[in-house]
Amino acid sequence: MTRTLVVANQKGGVGKSTSVMNLGIALTERDFRVLLVDLDPQGGLTAAFGVDSYDIRRSAFSLIMYNHVSLARVMRPMRTKLALIAASIDLASSEIQLAGSADRVQRLRNSLQQSRVPFDYILIDTPPGLGILTANGLVAADEVLIPVQCQYMAMRGVRALMDAFVRVKTNLNPSLRLAGLFGTMYRSDSQHAQEVVDELRAVFGPKMYKTLIDYDDVVAEAPIIGLSVLEYIPQHPVAQGYRALAEEITRGRVEQ
Repeated sequence: MTRTLVVANQKGGVGKSTSVMNLGIALTERDFRVLLVDLDPQGGLTAAFGVDSYDIRRSAFSLIMYNHVSLARVMRPMRTKLALIAASIDLASSEIQLAGSADRVQRLRNSLQQSRVPFDYILIDTPPGLGILTANGLVAADEVLIPVQCQYMAMRGVRALMDAFVRVKTNLNPSLRLAGLFGTMYRSDSQHAQEVVDELRAVFGPKMYKTLIDYDDVVAEAPIIGLSVLEYIPQHPVAQGYRALAEEITRGRVEQ
């Protein structure tokens, strides 16, 4: 059975797109078939794979806006066992165009349910904020995965997202559950970062993943040449971190 996770946080710059790409590659290393969906109009995930958001005929926009467009028509193979539904620049106008539609937050779920494409995991990248596109991701998913930058200001976005999670679960997607949270941009030599991690573990307990993704410039370097960190420098601590996170997720539980 396909497991669908939406990667979300109200705050931008916490590593959502980076995490979706690297986690997707890590899952394929474990022999899973993975589909990545880019719902962010900024197209960070799409650009990381070397795809031009300004030159896409069929994209996540097509999937959300038009009922007749199938998943098979918009996804593109990117690696062995990994495919991408890219974000095109016109995705930025979708929230305005969908504002009056009764099913505006169910569009992605409906498209995924109508298409029988064999994937073990679907990872959905969302924009910062809690608008219609993020709501589509929450409604379409089985689980929410929250990357949290290891800074106190970043924790404010978690609270807002958790409020949205409760509303969506109550009114639109009763089966939605919290997969877990994981720290990003972690500095082991920073007392501030460790205090943030300690507080998250105190609040969320076993829902806070053991894995912490280190801060390193290699995270920004790899997408420049269209690679994940796991492909760029396979033995780098960040690459190993995403492999460890993939292992935690595939076990279906988290550790303290």
